[in-house]
Amino acid sequence: MHPPRRAALGLLPLLLLLPPPAPGAANKPTPCQRCRGLVDKFNQGMVDTANKNFGGGNTAWEEKTLSKYEFSEIRLLEILEGLCESSDFECNQMLEAQEEHLEAWWLQLKNEYPNLFEWFCVKTLKVCCLPGTYGPDCLECQGGSQRPCSGNGHCSGDGSRQGDGSCRCHVGYQGALCADCMDGYFSSLRNETHSFCTACDESCKTCSGPTNRDCGECEVGWVLEEDACVDVDECAAETPPCSAAQFCKNVNGSYTCEECDSSCVGCTGEGPGNCKECIPGYARELGQCADVDECSLAAKACVRKNENCYNTPGSYVCVCPDGFEETEDACVPPAEAEVTEEESPTQPPAHEDL
Repeated sequence: MHPPRRAALGLLPLLLLLPPPAPGAANKPTPCQRCRGLVDKFNQGMVDTANKNFGGGNTAWEEKTLSKYEFSEIRLLEILEGLCESSDFECNQMLEAQEEHLEAWWLQLKNEYPNLFEWFCVKTLKVCCLPGTYGPDCLECQGGSQRPCSGNGHCSGDGSRQGDGSCRCHVGYQGALCADCMDGYFSSLRNETHSFCTACDESCKTCSGPTNRDCGECEVGWVLEEDACVDVDECAAETPPCSAAQFCKNVNGSYTCEECDSSCVGCTGEGPGNCKECIPGYARELGQCADVDECSLAAKACVRKNENCYNTPGSYVCVCPDGFEETEDACVPPAEAEVTEEESPTQPPAHEDL
């Protein structure tokens, strides 16, 4: 192995930049992510080999004669061999293109540049930026590189050669530096370096503190009463907000319309005990609408002879027993049906005139 040739340095970033992802390959890693991944594996390899030696049996002689294992090319080779799985084509392709760079850092530059990521990905290949910086020239993010976006948002392109450095604020924050509070939040702490926003009470649209008495303006569904925002009971309105087949249920800041029980004609609440009236086939019993058993009433529901009555929810059915023949006014047993057929007169044959 030998140090990289200077003439090749300008070409190496191009080797790292693999063809752009095809349509649908949105999860393909960026050049910076690939570089960072390689560095992370290299650093892990250094940890894994930290307590190893040449393994020849006479470690003291080997280290005196062949130099210390800690800084040796043997250890570097062991690290490089563990960087990529054999099936990981992109990793192996990148390693082949960048191996001389990694060797140069290991043998010549490690003491001067102890941070491999900064030297390799940021300064040499120029595919990443340091945290808190962005874009082709690694400019500082809004709010500075130490606390981008006041610590309350994400800097577009942070740590990469992409983005525009603008802030995407976390929930509750707004403004170019994410230092201001959105409606529904109040500033619980603010100084030259930090800004913290805390959620208002649910009744407040704007507020100066955490309770419903600190509201500057009430949220929709709430009204100011005695210096506090209180819930409006929409269900108590003169004109009901729900349909005739529903009942109104009040919730904080709003209401919901729930379906009445199937036994009700109109209702004031959930279940058959809150019906205004009962549907046909049901009658009020013990305070709630219950099915009427028409088959048990004194007045017979099924009037044909031998007919069986079966109760159903809200109604009933009349059915002849199995084997009985159904006629207009009776259910005829099998024996009677046969007799009836035998006794029925037959039409005499017509005679031809002679």
